[in-house]
Amino acid sequence: MDHQTYSNPLISRYCSQEMSYLFSSQKKFSTWRRLWLALAESEQQLGLDISDAQLQQMRENLDAIDFDAAAAHEKRLRHDVMAHVHAFGDQCPEAMPIIHLGATSCFVTDNTDLILLRDALQVTANRLAHVISQLGQFAAANRDLACLGFTHLQPAQPTTIGKRACLWLQDFIDDLQQLEFQLGRLKARGVKGTTGTQASFLKLFDGDHAKVEQLDQMVAEKIGFKESLAVTGQTYSRKIDALVVDALSGVAQSAHKMATDLRILASRKEMEEPFEKTQIGSSAMAYKRNPMRSERICSLARFVISLQSSPANTLATQWMERTLDDSANRRLVLPQSFLAIDAILILLENVTSGMVVYPKVIAKHLASELPFMATENIMMAAVAAGGDRQELHEQIRQHSQDASQEVKTHGRENDLISRLKADANFDSVDIDSLLDPSSFVGRAPEQVDQFLAQHVQPIRESYQDKFPEEEALRV
Repeated sequence: MDHQTYSNPLISRYCSQEMSYLFSSQKKFSTWRRLWLALAESEQQLGLDISDAQLQQMRENLDAIDFDAAAAHEKRLRHDVMAHVHAFGDQCPEAMPIIHLGATSCFVTDNTDLILLRDALQVTANRLAHVISQLGQFAAANRDLACLGFTHLQPAQPTTIGKRACLWLQDFIDDLQQLEFQLGRLKARGVKGTTGTQASFLKLFDGDHAKVEQLDQMVAEKIGFKESLAVTGQTYSRKIDALVVDALSGVAQSAHKMATDLRILASRKEMEEPFEKTQIGSSAMAYKRNPMRSERICSLARFVISLQSSPANTLATQWMERTLDDSANRRLVLPQSFLAIDAILILLENVTSGMVVYPKVIAKHLASELPFMATENIMMAAVAAGGDRQELHEQIRQHSQDASQEVKTHGRENDLISRLKADANFDSVDIDSLLDPSSFVGRAPEQVDQFLAQHVQPIRESYQDKFPEEEALRV
């Protein structure tokens, strides 16, 4: 590392080597060379005067990029694509006359970007599916562990830890479907020429429209796409970038929500993210167990969400067939959106593999609020035993208000149940039998079972061979 210049923390601290490589110079420019080879091979197959020797020279130098030579050419030519044409030609002198034949710069730049978007979306989908699988296991293990629900961040009707995890899962599954949708709809830019009219290729093939169409399809297939876009300007529509980053932002939004919930639950000592044996929570407060992974997830997620507006504005300002004010912005936004999401998912893989639950703390918190939630059942039981509903309601209201004052004003335990047991109006009711937490969670356990079977298990089966190896947290 050069300690005298800025180092992007997405690379140096957070993301995987796999995702980092996808947006590396080596990957980018070797893909350019593969595109030039695919174009030349296809042009030869369709009758242009391109020799096998020229193609072989190109094949032998796909990855042997002389970056110093390319930099020297770019300094002289002030054009990155032509710099790499010349650097490739220096290594393939026989092929130099036919490299980039009929193409415009966006043939290599845009087709490469689409290849990288495709590959990065697949890496992201694989990692998100792994998170979903692990979170599903957590939900199953805690399907019936009753806990307080919260609305308005205030205690509400009980739910279960497993059911809450399913709420997180539902969001992530929606995100995975969006990633898959964007992945499934990607097409090559193909060979479209300077303004998308294919005029240069029509000239090369002496006006043979069928051969130009064949060329477009052949190149698309050689670079791994079933087909190319029907129409483009000089570039593919930047709508594609906007939709892809929208999908990444969706992952970030869901991750932020889950991580925020975990941070709140950690403050209540009900749940925690994994905490390593030698991990330090605070430089001053040695007892601290800060939710640093969840905090980092939220921090990175805000960054990704903030990037969502750039592709939208880039699309909106692409005049006519294209303008170049997209270039610098896309060099920043597209890689960094993926790198940050990759970092978020690595963190989530770690968190979901070892979340810690504290059932006794959860039960204590639930017990402190359950008396208030049980009052309707207690009242109905007393009415069934012959009591007057309105009188019983008033008694419960008064006892509840008094118990609430004990808790809020004096900091004492909730004594509502003791008050009701001491009230003769409720002598006919077995109050203790109405305080079983499991009787307040409705169908939450069954909902967990059904949700996991119908929505999580198919994802696990579809992706289990694609799950990435566990990525160690770097810092």
